[in-house]
Amino acid sequence: MTKGVDLKISRRLCIKSPEESQLKPKSRSPLRVPGHKPTDWEKRFLLWAGHFKKPEDIPETVSIETIRAAKTTLRVKFSYVMIALTIVGCIAMVIRGKQAVKKHESLASINLEKKAQWRDEGAQSVSAKP
Repeated sequence: MTKGVDLKISRRLCIKSPEESQLKPKSRSPLRVPGHKPTDWEKRFLLWAGHFKKPEDIPETVSIETIRAAKTTLRVKFSYVMIALTIVGCIAMVIRGKQAVKKHESLASINLEKKAQWRDEGAQSVSAKP
């Protein structure tokens, strides 16, 4: 490919030498605290998510990963509840709509009745003024 160029020299910027990799200590992420004291809300999350049975079972310190897992579990459960409530609401609206059709109630008929009532009230107010 390239004549007269030593591949080791051209790639030296891309590869770290073993001495450089040993000089830098691997720093841990600040979010990975080995022991995190959970707040009252986090304790509730841990209980609701099913990680612990009783509040007394929760240790003094809990890992952040455990709390994140509990929050994720609760998010999923909450989304399932919202999906179920949406489906129940849709079914309820369909049932109410079918009942309204049986009673011959529709938005068009209700609007026509309101407009007729307004016309009557307008006519009465005009005839009442001398």
